[in-house]
Amino acid sequence: MPPANSAEYYRKRRETIGQFSVPLSREKLNALTEKLKEQNKTKTQWLNEKVDEELGEQK
Repeated sequence: MPPANSAEYYRKRRETIGQFSVPLSREKLNALTEKLKEQNKTKTQWLNEKVDEELGEQK
């Protein structure tokens, strides 16, 4: 059952989901976005894969 309101939803979401944000040159960001588009991946999917690789938890 979904939360009663958006404030409650986001409060619960923040308990399990963290944010990761870094500045990146527009040129690099555009190149990455294009490459991921070719691979049919989102930035979130790609970053999760890279984090798993770095932590040695690749499935």
